[in-house]
Amino acid sequence: MRELLQSFKIRREERILALAVVLVFILLNALTINKYGNVFMHPTDDYWKLFIGRFRVSGYDPITYYVLSTWEARYNVYRHPLLAFFMYPPYLINQAVIHATGINGAQVITAMMLVAASLYSFLFLHRIFREVIRVGKGDALLLTTLYFSFAYIMVATMVPDHFILSMMMILLTLYVTGRHLREGSSMGRKQTVWLFILTAGISLNNGIKVFLANLFANGKHFFRPKNLLLTVALPAILMWTFCRWEYHTFVLENEQARHALKIKQKKEKKQREIALQKVRERQDSLQRSKGDTLPSTATKPVVKKSRRPAYTGKPLGKGEFMRWTDITTSRWDSAVENLFGESLQLHESHLLGDVFRRRPIIVRYDHVWNYLVEVVAVFLFLWGIWRGRRDRFLWLVLSMMGVDMALHMGLGFGINEIYIMSPHYLFAMPVAMGYLLLKSKGKTLLCVRMVMLLLTVYLGMHNGWLLTQYMLQ
Repeated sequence: MRELLQSFKIRREERILALAVVLVFILLNALTINKYGNVFMHPTDDYWKLFIGRFRVSGYDPITYYVLSTWEARYNVYRHPLLAFFMYPPYLINQAVIHATGINGAQVITAMMLVAASLYSFLFLHRIFREVIRVGKGDALLLTTLYFSFAYIMVATMVPDHFILSMMMILLTLYVTGRHLREGSSMGRKQTVWLFILTAGISLNNGIKVFLANLFANGKHFFRPKNLLLTVALPAILMWTFCRWEYHTFVLENEQARHALKIKQKKEKKQREIALQKVRERQDSLQRSKGDTLPSTATKPVVKKSRRPAYTGKPLGKGEFMRWTDITTSRWDSAVENLFGESLQLHESHLLGDVFRRRPIIVRYDHVWNYLVEVVAVFLFLWGIWRGRRDRFLWLVLSMMGVDMALHMGLGFGINEIYIMSPHYLFAMPVAMGYLLLKSKGKTLLCVRMVMLLLTVYLGMHNGWLLTQYMLQ
């Protein structure tokens, strides 16, 4: 644990870079606070309705605002088993702010956490390029900046969701594992378990990536019975047991109460509609008895707007988890427009729209050059994989990305908004490009650097401009 904590120490040579990065992330979070602050900073009796009903940035959920305002295990406990407990100290701070000032500080406190997580994500990735892949200082800065110019990496740094926290822990895991690989040392059991608790505690499926890290760092020793039992099986079983306990202790009763309330409200609404219909029928009867032949406007049917989401993919089954799968959405279109499209550069059409409201699953770019940019980025990614194909660390990174691709592109979990999950896997692109810079020489190296620089500038300007426009609406 001490070694992990040491990783959060900002080194002397990193201080100026850290200051510059923090200023950028503060500006991004200021946009979010500016957009919603006038509404969200006022205490209310129904924070869920306020935050969930008003927050509109792609498909992100502002559950963190709610948890910091009224603590409750409101995250999906099977996906985020420890996240609500990690948010308990910030919740207490926010309660002190509310009592002292009468202002709900959930937005500001969340922004502080996002800035901190974004900063350390930047530093961990930068260290990976410098200490693990071992490219030059300029190239490391270029690649790290390129990564944070990607659309949904930029967006993740400023929205109240868990993704930037998950990304920070995955990058920390990669950094720690990369150092073990370069030093030829093994990854300790305690270190692995702590990384698993923190990473899986935020997002359960990412715990698999910690076990992959242990596998790549320890090689065949990973399969020793003691390691499999104490490092893999026991923590996984305990985490799942905790999920079940948390659900039955903190969630089930409230969930049943909310479900009963919804049934009651629907029943009351139906009764009101029946009563209103009877009144209208009596009015129509009176009009007819008086010889009034004019049609009654009160009997005109009311056309209700459908709130059915655009998501129409067919699931593998109807079980608790299988209902979220999708076997019909086009994988090719999803890859072109979302996986390597929206994740890297925002679509101008349906800008930051939510597929569970009005945004179609597949949105096309308005210009051919948008696709050319995507082709260039994917080409550099694949070329980098080829140049670094013999490096064990690269295969660790790609295996982590493979976990997400199996879930999203294979089974279809969240494929309708796969770009939102970008922080869980998109770091593989600049990491692979790092090997391209490392292995290239002469004019080839100069050309690759120039293309990456142009790509960084374009994505930063394109995504930054559209994002700013959206937040200032």
